Amino acid sequence: MTTQRTSGRRKQAAAAAAVVAALLTTAACGGGDDSDGGGSKSGAAGFDAANNKVAQASLAKKGGELKFATAQDADSWDTTRGYYGMAWNFMRYYSRQLVTYKTVPGQEGATLQPDLATDMGKVSADKKTYTFTLRDGITWEDGKPITSKDVKYGIERQWAQDVLSGGPVYLRDVLDPKGKYKGPYKDSDKEHLGLDAIETPDDKTVVFHLPEANSDFLQMIGLPSASPVRQDMDTKSKYGLHPFSSGPYKFQTYEPGKSLVLVRNNNWKVSSDPVRKAYPDKISVKYFTNANDMDQRLIAGDYDLDLNQTGLSPQGRTVALKQHKANLDNPVSGYIRYAVFPQSVKPFDNIHCRKAAIYGADHVSLQTARGGPVAGGDIGTNMLPPSVPGSEGQKYDPYKLATENKNGNVAKAKEELKACGKPDGFETTIAVRNNKPVEVATAQSLQASLKKVGIKAQIDQYDGSQTPGTIGSPSNVKKKGYGIIIMGWGPDFPSVQGYGLPLWNSKYILDSGNNNYALIKDKSIDKLFDDYTKATSEAQQAEVAQQINHKVTEGGYYLPFVFERFVQWRSSRLANVYSTNAYNAMYDFVNLGLKK
Repeated sequence: MTTQRTSGRRKQAAAAAAVVAALLTTAACGGGDDSDGGGSKSGAAGFDAANNKVAQASLAKKGGELKFATAQDADSWDTTRGYYGMAWNFMRYYSRQLVTYKTVPGQEGATLQPDLATDMGKVSADKKTYTFTLRDGITWEDGKPITSKDVKYGIERQWAQDVLSGGPVYLRDVLDPKGKYKGPYKDSDKEHLGLDAIETPDDKTVVFHLPEANSDFLQMIGLPSASPVRQDMDTKSKYGLHPFSSGPYKFQTYEPGKSLVLVRNNNWKVSSDPVRKAYPDKISVKYFTNANDMDQRLIAGDYDLDLNQTGLSPQGRTVALKQHKANLDNPVSGYIRYAVFPQSVKPFDNIHCRKAAIYGADHVSLQTARGGPVAGGDIGTNMLPPSVPGSEGQKYDPYKLATENKNGNVAKAKEELKACGKPDGFETTIAVRNNKPVEVATAQSLQASLKKVGIKAQIDQYDGSQTPGTIGSPSNVKKKGYGIIIMGWGPDFPSVQGYGLPLWNSKYILDSGNNNYALIKDKSIDKLFDDYTKATSEAQQAEVAQQINHKVTEGGYYLPFVFERFVQWRSSRLANVYSTNAYNAMYDFVNLGLKK
């Protein structure tokens, strides 16, 4: 799951290092007067009051306008195509799935419950057949019933990658591993419902037939990409401009990069929905071109929270920690921030050149650029987040990035350069989103430390809203010479498959919307993912996850920066606020309300 937080200019990014000392001093002051002490499921307003517990739970009212601010648009509001974490979170306002995440804080929030379906499905003994029955009273925004065919058609859209690139394709690969189905737009079936793996014997029943059992199947159908889509409302590549609602809110207006307004869907029935409370009358999103300006407006109380949910930028963070600490939470996210080395760009096809960059980097400086231990996170030492079963955290540190090499190791870097045939170093380009000061500051930190070992890196800032076609296009990456890409990732769902499959499995290399930026084609890694899907116990699954992580980390495809933490803002107007592991420690949007 990608998470995006846009930002501003180079000079703003450079300020990151300058404010860190003030940040750490302020953060170290503790929760004192404005902390509720933690430990309970329900918290009053105060520092960390919504971190894995509910703040102002009983104060939510019906009505009012919930105001989001953002410095970057979603990659797409189309449920099939969207892949940003904040988009998945927001999509629950206007889309429903057979199952979805519980609306409770913390780890329990990452467990599933029925949504459109009456239960969690009837599963065959061999775990290859799943049968779901739809609830009564579920309707589209025009009042027509949501049918099993709508569910099937919505899922079939994952096969139309030539038209709808960008989103997750887990179901496509699990239900049709040989790629026989050509997608609904090329379907010769008269109803365009020719995918054999899904049956719809009547309007209320959906039956899935898996060629092979997969332990994460329920997680996959809980993703927005498994949302129903009605054929007569499918505008194909334009669907993200105005999705047709199956949830409590519908699109009123949307101007990409400017504003988005949702209003109540009057045909949604609370009696048909066990998940959504639908407190506000209106939900608005205002887009900013500058993240620091946005943070100022958040702190001023003009908006309620940041849509992107990746924490305040350095300037706003420092002000908020000093003056508005009761409005902040400091959760450990499920994200790792990192640099990745595409093997299509020489000399990063050579593992020793990749290791030269890993050893040459100053990991304390990178952590500082990210925001330090409090607002950035612990130094990253491998590629499996602490929230995923099988993670070893900092205990697994094959390059000793958090210990003896934390400030970089010039000698080892030069040894690796010699081993890869570049004893005098080489030139490359770092690709980084232009609207995210923290990322640009990270790129500048990396640039400075690599220069000391002879790797001369120029920085190319690109439009973050164009990620799928810029760094998500392997041909464009090669053309631009992007040898280093700054990025981050969190689990799509809490397993090594839900985190690492799009990043490390060779089947997930796509022409557009690609996330396997390193272009990893390792048969042993692919086999381990197959082993994971067949593992029958949690212990076996964790063991396979460790093996995958070791192969990826020791392959030198990535330079991890931090196991990320956020300093997250919530306005004083908000009620029923809590962070959830379902969305990697973001606030759960769906049942936010305004205070009475």
